[in-house]
Amino acid sequence: MRRLTMLKDRVANWEDLESQVRHLTELEELATLEGDSDVQAEVASETDEVGRRVGRLEMETLLAGEYAENGAILAVHAGAGGTESQDWAEMLMRMYIRWAEKQGYDVEVLDRSEGEEAGIKSATLQIEGPYAYGYLRAERGVHRLVRLSPYDAAHRRHTSFALVEVLPEIEEDEAAVSVSPDDLRIDTFRSSGAGGQHVNKTDSAVRLTHLPTGIVVTCQNERSQIQNREVAMRILVARLLERRLEEREVEQARLKGEHVAAGWGNQIRSYVLHPYNMVKDHRSGFETSNTSAVLDGDISAFIESYLRTHPYGSEQPPAA
Repeated sequence: MRRLTMLKDRVANWEDLESQVRHLTELEELATLEGDSDVQAEVASETDEVGRRVGRLEMETLLAGEYAENGAILAVHAGAGGTESQDWAEMLMRMYIRWAEKQGYDVEVLDRSEGEEAGIKSATLQIEGPYAYGYLRAERGVHRLVRLSPYDAAHRRHTSFALVEVLPEIEEDEAAVSVSPDDLRIDTFRSSGAGGQHVNKTDSAVRLTHLPTGIVVTCQNERSQIQNREVAMRILVARLLERRLEEREVEQARLKGEHVAAGWGNQIRSYVLHPYNMVKDHRSGFETSNTSAVLDGDISAFIESYLRTHPYGSEQPPAA
């Protein structure tokens, strides 16, 4: 029903645009015959708005593939480098929260592991809204930061890495994978984060280990163990589904004779704050010098540039 509603809305948008274009065409013809410059200016303004609407709808056509319309589960993991990388991971987490808020999406922090001195070791966000996964799949990969470190007494330049994972949010009735209780090890422990006395004095946090794959999921954000277990299961199913989709893509690429690279060595984007300001996506070539806006969530241009150059199903290994 959700997909049917979304498809109906998509068709209605195009039909509305078609009707608006016919109306503007007729209005323009009348204004030209009568020499009415005010109406012509109004038609020109409305035509520009139609162009912007067409651009947004064109982007939706690039968000093809399974689960593109779904919400997303986004995880950020600090790379090697201690405090510097953990601070970078927190900066990325904030960037994605700000982006999601600007899109009108709902964001919830499902799990957060604090760094030793600053920043985070990892965090998992749930981002709910139409096409959240379709857009955010463009962000999967390693993100590199170059800056003068605020944690270095000598104020030297440091390079930090963080890994971003993006999974589709899956409802129980549409999950393409099943998890047997025999394949799970469930551990409970006390939450290490904020949350008040109840959270910190009871074993409400949950760690799920999927024994066949070794995938480990933790959740300690909710107040009760039952809630944390439900959220952790959702994330586990999403991770298993993502693994299945990746295996399918690898197999398709193998059959095509293409080489598919994976791992930490493949940074998709660099954020340089010293000796100059630049953010560059190594896959699409898109770049900007407005680093502060990007880190404040202004990443839509990067996402759109990637999606236009890498339609779903044709992803290529990112450049080094």
